[in-house]
Amino acid sequence: MSQQEFWNSKFSRDGYLYGLKPNTFIASKIKLFPRGSKVLCLGEGEGRNAIFLAKRGMEVTAIDASDIGISKLHFRALEENLKIETICADLNEWEVKEKYDVIVASYLHMYKNEREDLFEKIEESLNPDGYFIGEFFSTKQLNYTSGGPKDEDLLYTVDDFKKHFALCDNEIKEQVTILDEGKGHQGEACVIRVLIQK
Repeated sequence: MSQQEFWNSKFSRDGYLYGLKPNTFIASKIKLFPRGSKVLCLGEGEGRNAIFLAKRGMEVTAIDASDIGISKLHFRALEENLKIETICADLNEWEVKEKYDVIVASYLHMYKNEREDLFEKIEESLNPDGYFIGEFFSTKQLNYTSGGPKDEDLLYTVDDFKKHFALCDNEIKEQVTILDEGKGHQGEACVIRVLIQK
């Protein structure tokens, strides 16, 4: 099953699977975003982070494999009178064409053998001093029932980030938190919170 088929099956249900509120960790870092930042949201799904950032004056581009997720994002952006550029593409096929001040992601489902290529694209896409901010499910999430993949190959460790971004300023922490993100993420979870500056 392709990424598009997988996520379309999730996003084709009524409502918004992960709710309308942005990811708490990403929202908590808004003070780091320079005014009018050019921001890229990776694996943005139905658009909760993109909408939040566009409302705060950011120039937002969102990429996701699901055309249904992108359509829901468009609908909300129109309702809110916001301009958000969208790209419907699998992240494995994403080509770096622009530079961004901030790149954000919440819960990307990327296989271990695909991450090095993605991390290189992220680093290449960031302006000097730019930030990569995200929250990802830890391999320890297999012990919890609050959401996320049940395949360890789609889960992350702190070392996955530290090894690649060793030359960048980084703050990468694994922690247990309570998720309240729509129907898709509810309850206690083990996540990795990433704050990397190029």
